[in-house]
Amino acid sequence: MTSAAEDEDPFPVEDCLFSETFSNDAVYVLMGEELNIRQVYGANLGVAAPVWEAALHLCRYFEEQSVQLKGKRVIELGAGTGVVGIMAARLGAEVTLTDLPVALSHLEANVFANKPSSGWPSAPPTVLSLSWGKDHVNFCSDWDLVLCADIIYLPETYPLLVETLAHLCHNGATAYLSSKMRKEHGTPAFYEEFLPSRFNVELVQRDDKQNNNIYRASLRADQ
Repeated sequence: MTSAAEDEDPFPVEDCLFSETFSNDAVYVLMGEELNIRQVYGANLGVAAPVWEAALHLCRYFEEQSVQLKGKRVIELGAGTGVVGIMAARLGAEVTLTDLPVALSHLEANVFANKPSSGWPSAPPTVLSLSWGKDHVNFCSDWDLVLCADIIYLPETYPLLVETLAHLCHNGATAYLSSKMRKEHGTPAFYEEFLPSRFNVELVQRDDKQNNNIYRASLRADQ
């Protein structure tokens, strides 16, 4: 399997990561599904351009734990290239992929490129804009799983993300969040302070080599 990990983490605070536009196609085999993912660097995509290791870590965790995705209603936040949500859709989940408007055409192209020859086993993935803390109320709360991969890196967005997660998980959805634990971005504080303010949070897997954690979270009963 192709890996997107690097020895040094280039994750930026700002969104302007790449000054020139170029693309790179990579093949990933995840939960038995072969995905062709295009990574478009530049074009103002910033952190939405590449496949981050945390996304692959989450997919591998689902495979190791035999997490059942078929028939589940799934929403992915900050989907970027869409690798996690597209994998779930290929396995029969009903998936909604969300990100900021600038990333949507990138997401749609990867969805189109990964349509199974026999058609999507459930509905085709839906691609929608979602700005945390602003238009989350336009989305229902009737999900089974809320998926997040490497989206915890801007401290000013942490309260907005918790508000959005609380809305999406209101009817009992389970959230899985996979994150590289960047101290310089306050990532540990999100899981130690922000998320526990409204959620029951459990660390379910730790990858010391990649400095990546996976958490499972559910909205507290008093919320």
